[in-house]
Amino acid sequence: MNKKRTVQIGDRRVGDGEPVYIIAEIGINHNGNLNMAKKLIDGAVFAGCDAVKFQKRTPELCTPIDQWQIERDTPWGRMTYIDYRRKIEFGLNEFTEIDTYCKHKGIHWFASAWDECAVEFIEQFNPVTYKVASATITDIDLLQKIHTTGRPVILSTGMSSMEQIEHAISLFDINNLLLAQSTSTYPCKLNELNLKVIHTFLQKYQGIPIGYSGHETGLAPSYAAVALGASFIERHITLDRALWGTDQSASVEITGMFRLVKDIRDIEKALGDGHKIVYESERPAQVKLRKCRSRHPAEQSG
Repeated sequence: MNKKRTVQIGDRRVGDGEPVYIIAEIGINHNGNLNMAKKLIDGAVFAGCDAVKFQKRTPELCTPIDQWQIERDTPWGRMTYIDYRRKIEFGLNEFTEIDTYCKHKGIHWFASAWDECAVEFIEQFNPVTYKVASATITDIDLLQKIHTTGRPVILSTGMSSMEQIEHAISLFDINNLLLAQSTSTYPCKLNELNLKVIHTFLQKYQGIPIGYSGHETGLAPSYAAVALGASFIERHITLDRALWGTDQSASVEITGMFRLVKDIRDIEKALGDGHKIVYESERPAQVKLRKCRSRHPAEQSG
């Protein structure tokens, strides 16, 4: 018998037999603006999402030194890349407000920590889980640092080989781990989503809840992921896909996120439990439409 795969995230169980855990990835779509971040949280709450996710970096550690002084045009004028990275990064005051705001709104929040200092920073907020971004799945020191927190971990697998995924999994407690199929292209082409990997993961990793982190345009692949067995879904959320920022075009606007959550809940109901039965609602049609002479022997008794 296969082991039931569930992991506790905050006050929720995620995995087999549980409602799909839906994550609105805010990431850096707030563009360094706390009010915009709050509007995105409001949007996720309105849509019915279970959690919002941010990203946390230490710019000096996550930005290659040879790129620091490269200048780029931004909504705030022309500036060096390191100054841009600093400008969009939230600090203690912003995340303290986010923590308070999310608790008030009744929604989980957590972050993908991109470096070890970022893990130490996020730890002070007692996050319900950590996300390992696809870009950091080969950063062994970071993964080991996250493991020492003892918190649940969502491991994303974009741009990664099976060998790299296997090694990353080996660094964590599989009873406290969730795995997400993902392709790290923004936005991603439909023919590169490879949703059948969800089934591959379900077969290979019997005790680990499997989910999907999508970067495509449109909602259909997320629905398909649920039908294939994804127990959690992560999609980027934005106020406007035309806003400035690298992730905006691969994100879902608030009305779309509302539709995504609603339709996933409908799909959950429609999938059922897999046991074939005759529903009581079918009985009138059974009596009306099946002639006595054509009834199955099993229906003759009584």
